[in-house]
Amino acid sequence: MTLTDSHCHLDAERFHDDRDAVVARAREAGVGWMVAIGSGDGPPDLEAGIRLAEAYPFISATVGVHPHDAAKATPETWPELIRLAAHPKVVALGEIGLDYHYDFSPRPVQQAAFIRQLEIARDARLPIVIHTREAWDDTIALIRDHWDLALGGIFHCFSGGPAQAEQVLELGFHVSFSGIVTFPRATEIHAAARIVPADRLLIETDAPYLAPVPHRGKRNEPAFLVHTARRLAELRGASVDEIAAQTALNWRRLCLQEARASG
Repeated sequence: MTLTDSHCHLDAERFHDDRDAVVARAREAGVGWMVAIGSGDGPPDLEAGIRLAEAYPFISATVGVHPHDAAKATPETWPELIRLAAHPKVVALGEIGLDYHYDFSPRPVQQAAFIRQLEIARDARLPIVIHTREAWDDTIALIRDHWDLALGGIFHCFSGGPAQAEQVLELGFHVSFSGIVTFPRATEIHAAARIVPADRLLIETDAPYLAPVPHRGKRNEPAFLVHTARRLAELRGASVDEIAAQTALNWRRLCLQEARASG
């Protein structure tokens, strides 16, 4: 069994003391590939994911300005993001989107940053990694208006139900499930997990956040991805090996340039 963690924040401060050990445990647990999300603490530093990808051959990176950090962006941010998007280990732009729960950045500023990054990703021919919280309608509307749907992308840490999953699928996106799918009361997410076609399914940890059962409430890490895979297998009537293989294949097809080029 070889798993792909399609979304983790290995640059987080909570990993500063034992990052190498965390990565080693992931590999021992069967996580063959990890995607280091490059939003970090926001501009001006956009290279958090790239630094990790350069340090480990089995880690890919994203770059992007998280909606929380949209107000930190300056006119210099966007040319720098364009430059970094061309890095050979960058596989997507993200996580980008809208977050109306915390409103750490004003909503119009979030929307403008989101649109600019949709344009950058479109020009770079990269898929996107979407963060949306309490901003569903606006997120969908901006994607419809400003994105090339042929490039695809990921709705990360999916927390909706079947109706929202259908919208995501209709737009051509992949749906990524985190440790939330292991929570007993997450019944709407369970229902969504059952209906996503096998070729659109992804898994992630979002580490250090959202640790799955039986580690809920603790620091999450990529080694715990197996619990999410196991729960998805139960919900879908599949084996863990099938979930691991399918989600790894889906990620490669979406995010690796050579895989996209070869069809």
